[in-house]
Amino acid sequence: MKFSEYQRLALSSDKTGADAEKGLIVTLLGLAGETGSLLSEYKKWFREGDAYCPFADQVSEELGDILWYLANLASKLNLDLGDVAQENLAKIEERWPKRAPDEPGLFGASRHRYDSAYKEGEQLPLQMRVDFMEEKTAEGKKLRLRYKGQIIGDPLTDNSHIDDGYRYHDVFHIGCAILLGWSPVMRRILHCKRKSVPAVDVVEDGARALVTEEGVSAVVFGHARNYSMFEKSATVDYEVLRTVRSMVAPFEVRTRPLSDWEHTILTTFKVWRKLIEYSGGTVIGDSTTGILEFEPPTW
Repeated sequence: MKFSEYQRLALSSDKTGADAEKGLIVTLLGLAGETGSLLSEYKKWFREGDAYCPFADQVSEELGDILWYLANLASKLNLDLGDVAQENLAKIEERWPKRAPDEPGLFGASRHRYDSAYKEGEQLPLQMRVDFMEEKTAEGKKLRLRYKGQIIGDPLTDNSHIDDGYRYHDVFHIGCAILLGWSPVMRRILHCKRKSVPAVDVVEDGARALVTEEGVSAVVFGHARNYSMFEKSATVDYEVLRTVRSMVAPFEVRTRPLSDWEHTILTTFKVWRKLIEYSGGTVIGDSTTGILEFEPPTW
């Protein structure tokens, strides 16, 4: 049976009343009630085990009741249940694509570059080795970045009352550049903004894009602190990923799926944790292979 046919037949048995607002509330309460009934059946099985023989039949019945209320709710909100199902599958595919997570070069910027049509001086580098050098000063710990033998960017501190390691957050921007092919922050630091096209320079590589990337870094870091910097995490909370996608919606990187963002975040924080552990080190990125790695400091 197709969803559309089931939804039509389910609506024909609607007895929730003629009052639209009341009917919607009754449907929502019914959905919550049937979900509770399903949990009650599971509780009986959890307590009694296989001795509770009706479990499968009861679950089937409760799922059917839940489906009726879902179809009824969709009808009341002028939604097509088939479209809802299709959109849900599309979301799942974006979140967990049917591809090997360790496929070589899968997440590399070379697979999806936004600057390949620009001259070399306006392209993010495909390979990077950046030294993160920490020093103790009278004002506290400061961090400097060194790339190709030159100090780049400004000295960084945590800008916090506590030592939380945020001074290493440029590794997130490097991760975005290497794994997503996008980083207005690194374009500014490395002087590779796309000035040959003024509109791109102003919009994609300009102040708003730069501030947005810094905001994404802060949002993700705030979440990471609650999860031990993702040390034992295999996933990133969907709401965080959705927030990130909403933040970057005005910019070219909106084309990257949530799975790429998740991989970038988890990979970046793996390196970030090492930088904190060793009080510095070298970050190695290669867009052609989709690699972001850490080397202990040798200086």
